[in-house]
Amino acid sequence: MARYFTSESVTEGHPDKLCDQVSDAILDAMFEKDPYSRVAVETLTTTGIVMLAGEVSTEAYVDIPTIVRNTVNGIGYTKSEYGFDGNTCSVLTAIHEQSSDIALGVNEAKEYKEGTLEKDDVETTGAGDQGIMFGFACKETPELMPLPITLAHNMAKRLTAVRKNGELTFIRPDGKTQVTVEYDGLKPVAVTSVLVSAQHDPDVTQEEIKAELIEKVMKPEIPEELLSSDIKYTVNPTGRFVIGGPSGDSGVTGRKIIVDTYGGYAKHGGGAFSGKDPTKVDRSATYYARYAAKNIVAAGLAERAEIELSYMIGVAEPMSVLIDTFGTGVVDEDKLSAIVRKAFDFRPGAIIRDLDLRRPIFKQLAAYGHFGRPELDLPWEKTDRVEILQRLAKDL
Repeated sequence: MARYFTSESVTEGHPDKLCDQVSDAILDAMFEKDPYSRVAVETLTTTGIVMLAGEVSTEAYVDIPTIVRNTVNGIGYTKSEYGFDGNTCSVLTAIHEQSSDIALGVNEAKEYKEGTLEKDDVETTGAGDQGIMFGFACKETPELMPLPITLAHNMAKRLTAVRKNGELTFIRPDGKTQVTVEYDGLKPVAVTSVLVSAQHDPDVTQEEIKAELIEKVMKPEIPEELLSSDIKYTVNPTGRFVIGGPSGDSGVTGRKIIVDTYGGYAKHGGGAFSGKDPTKVDRSATYYARYAAKNIVAAGLAERAEIELSYMIGVAEPMSVLIDTFGTGVVDEDKLSAIVRKAFDFRPGAIIRDLDLRRPIFKQLAAYGHFGRPELDLPWEKTDRVEILQRLAKDL
């Protein structure tokens, strides 16, 4: 029986994604000067305003208004006729120091305080928050990502590319993409529907917009072997999308967490990423869970794998590590969990060390997804634990 799954992505000019990029640009700027900065910055935008709030503890000084304006201008909001201009918008800040209560648990984990661990940078770092995090991988794409979100991201990136390189001069920064894939069991067999909503100049016809986007944005990203004979292309279903960006809709950091991860194809713990330093396990442990899941699949131990982690604030060791292979695993899931616990260290300090997270790499992730991304050299996308996983599985 056929089933259909749909995922969406958005361009970097979407107001929520603008906010994510601003928050991560501030994090990167602080990490450039002080890699031990503690950062939790939220951004809100609406017509003519970018507002920042949050908690920061750092030795670095950064020019926040300039970072905001450079980010907004880099996205493409440089003209008042777009409804938003990085050169003239107001920038409001309400940032204060991180809570000393939170810092107590992050600086020295509960295990260290109780004397069960010796002091080192890894063992004394406690989780910066409680919560649950998920990582996922499957064999649907070379990046071991679900196909619907991969195609949606690729179209969103192409929509931005044809705007920035001048190929389509009528396109403005805001936009969304959506892709529906037909499955036969676990195998994707056809792309059946594609939707693109693209902000545009007021004097271009809808017929021109549709024709150009189908040929230059949508079709180039659909694998030929998955091109359905009755595929449906939809462009700007309301018929007009001139008012967009922050003037069309307010934006807030962390409102596109499904776009950031697996497009709804796998579970999500609910925590956002952008604007948070890696002591916040919402971010770092989700990256590490993806790292472990991808290596499981790359090692041939499962066709697909989902890992759930849970943490207690101020405690280094995760409360639980649960692995689900959806019946595709070649070893028992309890044994696979034991193997993974030997191959990966899920303590926050170890995650930060293994993935080298105290460096300014985060703004580039704030649009088009945090996973997959073959154009970026992301440490959690490496498959460098395959051999150890295979060896541990053989030794069972």
